[in-house]
Amino acid sequence: MTARSHPAGFAPAARPRWHASLAVLFASLCIAPAGFVSAAGAQDTTDTKHATGRTLYVKYCSQCHGEKGDGEGYAAAHLSPRPRNFTTGKFKIRTTPNGALPTHQDLVNVIRRGMPYTSMPAWPNFSDQDVSDLANFVATFSPDFANPENAPKPVPLPSAPRSSKESIEQGKKLYEENGCVKCHGTLGRGDGPSAATLMDDWGHPIRPADLAQPWTFRGGSSREDIFRTMSTGLNGTPMPSFLDALTPEQRWAITDFIESLSGGGGPGYTNLVVARHVDDPIDLAKGTASFESARVARFPIIGQITQPGREFHPPATSVTVQAIYDAESIALLVRWHDMSAQKTGKNGPSLPVPKEEEEAQGTAAPAGAGDKSIWGDATAAAEPPPPQDPFAEPATAPSAAPSEFSDAVAVQIPSQLPTGARKPYFIFGDAQNSVDLWFFDLARAAPLQFTGAGSGSIAPNETGDVTGVANYDQGEWSVIFKRPLRAGAPFAPGQFMPMAFSVWDGASRERGNRRGLSVWYSLYMEPEAVPSVVGPMIQTA
Repeated sequence: MTARSHPAGFAPAARPRWHASLAVLFASLCIAPAGFVSAAGAQDTTDTKHATGRTLYVKYCSQCHGEKGDGEGYAAAHLSPRPRNFTTGKFKIRTTPNGALPTHQDLVNVIRRGMPYTSMPAWPNFSDQDVSDLANFVATFSPDFANPENAPKPVPLPSAPRSSKESIEQGKKLYEENGCVKCHGTLGRGDGPSAATLMDDWGHPIRPADLAQPWTFRGGSSREDIFRTMSTGLNGTPMPSFLDALTPEQRWAITDFIESLSGGGGPGYTNLVVARHVDDPIDLAKGTASFESARVARFPIIGQITQPGREFHPPATSVTVQAIYDAESIALLVRWHDMSAQKTGKNGPSLPVPKEEEEAQGTAAPAGAGDKSIWGDATAAAEPPPPQDPFAEPATAPSAAPSEFSDAVAVQIPSQLPTGARKPYFIFGDAQNSVDLWFFDLARAAPLQFTGAGSGSIAPNETGDVTGVANYDQGEWSVIFKRPLRAGAPFAPGQFMPMAFSVWDGASRERGNRRGLSVWYSLYMEPEAVPSVVGPMIQTA
């Protein structure tokens, strides 16, 4: 599986509410891939149903997919991945062979359930007839649907066998032998040597799926969904079909290995990170090993779209956080997946983002990706690029150029512990309620500190209270922050501290207010367990 894109299916994956809100913000979107042929192969072309479908399409879908179905709606330049061009007859999520049209039910499923972590929302409130009519109308954009010879036939999708240790081991071997690692990386984090160079059939950069985060899979994350993608490929992307290259047993084995990369299940988002007391002094030199006993909390990351510098599609979709404290200090371990480590250039919370760059947020290219952005390029050449060799050796991929901006991460807490329910504004605080930023430019050796009273009022804090270390390994950043308990806003056992996080992807030119961020969550200082004197007294009685 030289998979260049996302394992897919029709089971909706979990995603934070904010992602649905972003989709609605861009437009009252409608479908992603669409087109139509019924399961029986007979296309419904009645004028009445086409009229109903047209009305729905114009109202809910044209803003992104365009009035002509060409993917050039007025919101398209700001969307990632780009809205599908229906006129080409290429649809990503299908049960049909590579290059074939989808069935009617394929399209109904995508419309009904949406595509997680894209701007394509689910439409659960449409009636079944509305969804069917809409799929029928979308089919009119491509002449391929009118040709009876193109009537799609689903590929065989046998029932899933039982997963086993042996099938996972076989799948790992096949995953490596079939080139999946070149795009998805050894641990499936989307960091393969070819990842930054991938383009879709229209010349738009496209990221490989993060197989370790199945809730982000565009078409679903079940074993059946992944197996189907292995079998059909994803039309219009570098993800090929393995229907002929691998037996069903081999495809199921790779499916089992992919599922093992995450352990299955959803993201398990929470609103609280618990800091655990440790007896030994926290030693940064021990790295992540110090956090083995601490609980893991995962928080969603969304784009900062409220203020200038907006980032509509941050590459980071979540962070995991662990916390420990000793008698003197508290330490946080923040992790997230990143396609590449940008350790050159610079970054900072107040770096400006020119308005023209924000407005053309599809045109800035990640390092090593030529002159097109990972978010799409509204000025892409009309001629599609030459086909990519999905089995090309990593050495043939263009080497990444140094990035102008480095990767970065920040922890944000109130400058003073709130006494009531009101917290500082979550975007760098406000004039009445400032925030402390523990900011780590990952091109530097140590974190910096800032005080924020709003996006336009961020000042360096020279106290030097925060120290830290950072490491990038196989598609994941691990960054540790350490601060004295009583420097700045105090941390105390039994106390809740508001906390928020920001991540900057240098390859996507994120800096300043162009970033992924979280809302406010909380850190709870779990009190130290004190041995009871009652037990020994009872034992000696």
